[in-house]
Amino acid sequence: MQLTEDIRKKVLLFQQTEITEYHIYKRLAKKVKSPENAKILDQIAEDELRHYNGWKQYSMEEVQPRWFFVWFYYLVSMLFGFTFGVKLMEQGEQAAQGNYETVANEIPEAAKYQHEENVHEEQLINMLDEERLQYAGSVVLGLNDALVELTGALAGLTLALQNVKLIALSGLITGIAASMSMAASEYLSTRSENTSKQPVRAAIYTGIAYIVTVTLLVLPYLLFENYYLDLAIALTTAVIIIAVFNYYISVAKGESFRERFVEMAGLSLGVALFSFVIGYFIRIWLGIEV
Repeated sequence: MQLTEDIRKKVLLFQQTEITEYHIYKRLAKKVKSPENAKILDQIAEDELRHYNGWKQYSMEEVQPRWFFVWFYYLVSMLFGFTFGVKLMEQGEQAAQGNYETVANEIPEAAKYQHEENVHEEQLINMLDEERLQYAGSVVLGLNDALVELTGALAGLTLALQNVKLIALSGLITGIAASMSMAASEYLSTRSENTSKQPVRAAIYTGIAYIVTVTLLVLPYLLFENYYLDLAIALTTAVIIIAVFNYYISVAKGESFRERFVEMAGLSLGVALFSFVIGYFIRIWLGIEV
């Protein structure tokens, strides 16, 4: 079949996408510990290779994969989990799949490939499961509690104490004590629930999430002398943490990023504003000047 130059360029792009993802899935299949998940990834890889060969019948050319993306998604999957890496890659592929319709009149197989990508691969990816996603609720608990409590505490302490060392000291003591308390609460809560989660592991996820958040929020007070600047950096850091974590969850679990982000950010910043005002009035009421 004689293709127009525009159609031919699109077919070559489709080929490159398919062969790139073939190599990504093949590499991930070799690293996944679960035999079932390895089989899923290997099957998806074979589908991508079949699609590549189907497009090649029309372009009559071999196309090299984009090795940068092969290693990028491979490393992302190793660092943040196979489910996140695979679904992040599939989001990019969905944009490319929309272009399949533009060549469907010339290439009948395009509709078939798009249907397979939309149905078959999504069913396979939904079967993927990982420990870090099972314990996402524990991480959310640690993050959310640390963000709400520490942003509020730091805002109140900033206006009440007006001394970066005292604020940092108070914030660290409060944060470390609260992290242990939250970890213990998560342990008891998980233990009392009828769930496959291990109580100790759930507590560890909650505690680590809390400690990391506390460290990042208090760090500006250890680096800079201007406590208003430190508070602004801490609040900005809180928003960034919320955005990054909710993006991860929205991709891995297919949930709405905007809704989760607005809810968590609104709670943290709202409590911080309230605590900032309360800290000011308490300092005035007690007549304390530090």
